[in-house]
Parts: sequence; C-alpha cells; structure tokens
Amino acid sequence: MKIIDGKAVSLRIKDEIKEKTAKLSESGIIPTLAVIIVGNDPASRVYVNNKKKACEYVGFNSVEYALDESVSRNELLGLIDRLNADSGVDGILCQLPLPKHIDENAVMNAISYEKDVDAFNPINVGRIMSGDFGMLPCTPAGIMELIASTGESVCGKRAVVIGRSNIVGKPTAMLLLNADATVTVCHSKTKNLKDICRQADILIAAVGKAGFVTADMVKEGATVIDVGINRGKDGKLRGDVDFEGVAGKAGYITPVPGGCGPMTIAMLMKNTYNAALRRQNTETCG
Repeated sequence: MKIIDGKAVSLRIKDEIKEKTAKLSESGIIPTLAVIIVGNDPASRVYVNNKKKACEYVGFNSVEYALDESVSRNELLGLIDRLNADSGVDGILCQLPLPKHIDENAVMNAISYEKDVDAFNPINVGRIMSGDFGMLPCTPAGIMELIASTGESVCGKRAVVIGRSNIVGKPTAMLLLNADATVTVCHSKTKNLKDICRQADILIAAVGKAGFVTADMVKEGATVIDVGINRGKDGKLRGDVDFEGVAGKAGYITPVPGGCGPMTIAMLMKNTYNAALRRQNTETCG
C-alpha cells in the first residue's frame, strides 16, 4: 500500500503555477480572483481565507466581497454582473452555502462561464459532458491529478464512483470516462454495492458517511480515493473510507485529511491561471 500525499501533489501544482505566474507578470498580467462570501458562516470563512492564502502564494491578486447575510438576491446578482464586465477580473467564486433566501442555482448561472473557476455554470457542466472543457470542477480535477500521480493509467480500468452529487460524483465519472475508464456510478439505491465495488481498479468514495467503505468492498491492489470529510464527536476528521481496514488491501490510498482537500484549492488556482491566459489569448496550463 502506498499513500497518495495530496499535500505534496497540490504543492507541486501550486509551485508550477507560481513559476508561470511570475513569468506572466513580467508582461503586466497578474491573474485576479474575486471571492464573494455572504454571511458569517465559520467554515465558509476558513475556506475563503485558505483560498486567499493560496492566491498570495502563487502570486495572484485576490479581491474579497464580504456581504451581509441579509443581502438581497438582486444585490448579489448585480455584483456578479459588475464582476463579469470587469476586464481586470479573471475568475469569480461565490462561496457556498448561501442564505436560504438566495437561489444558489441562479447565482451559479449568473457567473460568466469564462470566469466560472468552480465550473458550476451550466455551460461548463455541458462542456464537461462533451469532453470539450475549458474549466474543470476543482475536486474532480484534483481527483484525476491524484490518480495520475501514482503513475497508473486510467485507460481501460474499471472505475467505481460511490456518490452522484453534481459537485463531485457526476463530474468525476465524466472525467474518468473522458480518460477512457469504464465507469460505474453507485448511489443509495444501488443493489449489490459491495459486489460492484470489489470489481473496481479505481474506487472513489464521495458519500459523506464516515467509514462507509470497508475492506470487504475493496479489490486487492485497487486505487482508493477518499473524498469524504466527516467530523466525529471527538472533533477529528474522518473520511468515507475505513482507512485502517482498507489500507491493507489497497495499492494506493488517500488519507483524510491530506488527500483530496488540498487538491481542491490547487485546482482552483489552475482554473484561475488558465482563465487569465484565455483572456490574453495565451496558451493554457495543461
């Protein structure tokens, strides 16, 4: 068993972007990310701060728009319209969740697909389906980078994704399919789940239930990617995979924390960098 170190992989990606950004800045181009946060949710504040720190590390400009929880839908959409029209802004991110009185879908739809660094806009979602994508959803893109870091090819492998969310499960399945894996998506209504999972060369768990994937669900030598982040009563973070039980069977496995988590922000930086390059009609970062 080999542990896939998400911290190391994410740092490598950020360092590559940092180097490229330094060269880009010599021509007067500095990628700029606009981050919108609504309300005072503590978890959202942590996530936004981490994204701002990552921007600083790679050499991006970051601009925060902190809005009161009582902000109206129209006020928020008006801000997005202004950012869409601002040629100095390359990427726009609206931190979720939003207050209940604001329709999240309306907000995601309002962000220009060219600046949609989360890849939630329906145009970007559709382009992922067709395989002609400019922006990739950050966590699924990070998952693909983690798999690639093992040196193992996805082509021809049997991949099983547990979870069908629009943010992780579905787009991850599409990226695997685009990479020529044979993909099965499982969910709460799937029958014979253990039998299906045991066939997987690549098993991805994104269900939000601590320890859901146990050793008897894993094929010997499989690559296991744990997307789950669950906080136990003791305050410790645990993944969707029973790490201690599964580690003895897996060929590669991600830990929690330190696996998928760091990759999400690294891929956000990559999307923002590529958005800046497209604005300048320059070659993007592969």
